[in-house]
Amino acid sequence: MAAAPPAADTPARAPGPTRLWTFVPSRPPFIGRLSRAKSALTGWGPPPLHQVLRPPDPATRWNCYFLYLPSGQLTPAHLYTLDRLRALPGKLLAICATPQPASVPAALADADALIWKGLSGYDFSAYALALRAIASGSPGADLFVMNDSVLGPFADLDRLFASAPWALTGFTASAMFENHIQSYAFLLRGVTGETVRALDQVMPAHRACDRYRDVVNLQETRFARFAARRMSVGALWHANDGSDPSLDAAAWLLGQGFPFLKRSLLGRYARLQDEAALTAFLVAQDHPR
Repeated sequence: MAAAPPAADTPARAPGPTRLWTFVPSRPPFIGRLSRAKSALTGWGPPPLHQVLRPPDPATRWNCYFLYLPSGQLTPAHLYTLDRLRALPGKLLAICATPQPASVPAALADADALIWKGLSGYDFSAYALALRAIASGSPGADLFVMNDSVLGPFADLDRLFASAPWALTGFTASAMFENHIQSYAFLLRGVTGETVRALDQVMPAHRACDRYRDVVNLQETRFARFAARRMSVGALWHANDGSDPSLDAAAWLLGQGFPFLKRSLLGRYARLQDEAALTAFLVAQDHPR
């Protein structure tokens, strides 16, 4: 039996992020609109090179994991996540960013589908590849996507998916900049060519952003808004106070059955939570540290 999730080192959010929140668009502040306008002028560049090494075939659900591996080496945390994803219903699609196709780790050879992409383009360039690969090879499938900025999953994803009534479900959403779902993980139901067209503004095939601020301005914070024009959109948890729930409410969320932990909470953003308690939680989950 796993230990209880850690308590935050600051007073718990009361009552915490809203559960089961249906997306409502909001207006970015003036300075945000200026930043987005600059990104629109200068932020788009060519997409990364890619090769579909093993295409997806028909399945009810695909579980996609995007791994950014500039060294070509998997970490123990990657292997933990891969084991968890292989145990889920559906098939595994691995998208691996390395310097060249030959440096894709051999440990990914048993993935049901495998795509290599170059190192540029951030995670949305990988999502664009996943979306089109599933729409082409497995139309109508549900597509769960996560990237390696988070550890886990630690909770029952299928129970969480069953509680989500939307066509596009984010795990957390924030009002920072504007209301948006956070892009480290999400679920798309019934992916088809129509889904590709609905998301083409934020997951285009023929261009990509290669700077973090441009990705935030043009892709992550617009993902839910563009999707909501064609489909229902929501999040399992939403923070309406302008915070980042995946960082600021991490321990609280773990206690509510949230299935991920941001890797940066054990490094760059360790000051935001009780790092020792989070480490103890990972040990209780048999996660390598």
